[in-house]
Amino acid sequence: MITFEGSEGSGKSTHAARLEARLREAGVPVLLVREPGSTELGQYLREWLKREKTTVPLAELFLFEAARAQLVQDVIRPALKSGKVVVADRFTDSTLAYQGFGRGLDIGLIRRLNDAATAGLVPDVTILLDVPVVAGLERAANRSDDAGSRKFEDLPVEFHEKVAAGFRALAAKERKRWLVVDSTRDQDAV
Repeated sequence: MITFEGSEGSGKSTHAARLEARLREAGVPVLLVREPGSTELGQYLREWLKREKTTVPLAELFLFEAARAQLVQDVIRPALKSGKVVVADRFTDSTLAYQGFGRGLDIGLIRRLNDAATAGLVPDVTILLDVPVVAGLERAANRSDDAGSRKFEDLPVEFHEKVAAGFRALAAKERKRWLVVDSTRDQDAV
């Protein structure tokens, strides 16, 4: 399993889709998923979070974990069992960065909930698309799709700085799993 992580506007959706296309062209069986999304529950949550403005951080955490549990059980594990490479646009590390580092929730609790929701599934490789926060927020403001599961880009820059620092801290702790890529370059260079 290969996951793409990063702050708002870093290019996760774009590069996850590009990797999926390249693997498919090479004849590799592959499945692209996104969080939240890729299940009926995940898509419902994605739409609900975009409308709801008053979700407390702990409730937000539980909602993401519920959608993740459904995704892992119904989509990811069966795909892996059938021999497919799963490419994920966000996964457990986003929860650590956004709800842990950004929202200030207990990292230990988030790790336990991630483990429960995934039944211990950990990505083989995680690609951190690293972009300066302000540049990423500008990119996010200019996109026309629904890539954000909630209007996170509307939160203060300080929140996004904490999230970006969180991703970098996670990558520094698990250097064998993480690949940090400068996402300020053009798409082909990335």
